[in-house]
Amino acid sequence: MASLDFTIPLYALAPLAGFTDLPFRSVVKKFGVDLTVSEMISSNALVHKSKKTYRMLEKAPTEDPYSIQIAGSDLEVIRRAVEIINDKEGVTAIDLNCGCPAPKVVNNLQGSSLLTDLPQMGRVIETIKKYSNKPYTSVKMRLGFNEKNHIAIAKVAESAGADYIVVHGRTRAGRYKAAVDYEAIREIKETVSIPVIANGDIDSPQKAQWVLEQTGADGVMIGRAAVKEPWIFAQIKERMAQPSSQLIKEVVLEHFDQMISYYDRYGAIIFRKNLHGYSKAGYQGASAFRDMINRIEDPDEMRDIIEAFFSQKFRYEEEA
Repeated sequence: MASLDFTIPLYALAPLAGFTDLPFRSVVKKFGVDLTVSEMISSNALVHKSKKTYRMLEKAPTEDPYSIQIAGSDLEVIRRAVEIINDKEGVTAIDLNCGCPAPKVVNNLQGSSLLTDLPQMGRVIETIKKYSNKPYTSVKMRLGFNEKNHIAIAKVAESAGADYIVVHGRTRAGRYKAAVDYEAIREIKETVSIPVIANGDIDSPQKAQWVLEQTGADGVMIGRAAVKEPWIFAQIKERMAQPSSQLIKEVVLEHFDQMISYYDRYGAIIFRKNLHGYSKAGYQGASAFRDMINRIEDPDEMRDIIEAFFSQKFRYEEEA
């Protein structure tokens, strides 16, 4: 099992519900991302043996290192969830979600609502650390719930045993729209002695480098930008040029094929949201394409339309 190397910047894929499933993580892994993380998994659903939730624990053979993120606050449930994960091989870290702003999560003292009860947050981290047989325990946090108290949160995470923390530079109140406070991430990095990974609105290689310089963080975590451009990690790490239309076509078709393999026919319907993102890369007729695939359920028909649409070249390629 690979360990995490924080002596050089670490580049991680953020967990995004409904997007960063096994097929997508497999695609991103081919572009050199250092760490992949499961979608957020409810500890309650895991303990109650939800088949869908159990399947979310699965990883691709290429995912190493790999982290499983859980949400919860009940210590007994957390312990039992950790013991279930302990039986899974190839898991590098168990990550506690202290950042999700969704009301259905927050209302159960999970996700970002744990930031309103730091003693309980600390006890949850201690429980994971105590019962986990995985090399790392981590925490993904925001800067606070309604107001910033990021230093206190980070200190609790560190003292409770977290080996590293991922900081989304917004409060829960800021959701995904408020400006990211990179200065606050820098303050956390200067306060704690464990590695800090910066997260929030990192959408280009240039932005990734700027965030590392501004915050002093040990790495960056990218989510929404990677959904539209999974090759962003190769652009950051290997200075890969802007992808050709041929490469994008290959990526989209491989992703689609993996979705069908994993979800069967329903994978075509789930993949619509991914196609909405991929088609925004500068293609002509993208709006009509999105409208068309929204009405298609047959995988073979959808694949033919995908192949035809993504076979068109970008304007700059035609001029070259």
